[in-house]
Amino acid sequence: MSDNRKGKNTTNFIKYTGMGFQMLAIIGLFAFAGYKIDGYRHSEKFIFMAIFGLIGVLVSLYQVVRQLNSKD
Repeated sequence: MSDNRKGKNTTNFIKYTGMGFQMLAIIGLFAFAGYKIDGYRHSEKFIFMAIFGLIGVLVSLYQVVRQLNSKD
């Protein structure tokens, strides 16, 4: 394998790994915010955590699609 191709594979690996960690962070932050709201409201069911977690999934998917469509 040529050095140029090997460098491109490494760059792609770093790019996609970073996207995964970014998704994890976004979903985690949204779910944590929902958890805190549920705790503040003394909810028996974690409805805000579920809703905010779902919103976090949607936001993170939007970010991934936007990054994949960029010309970088």
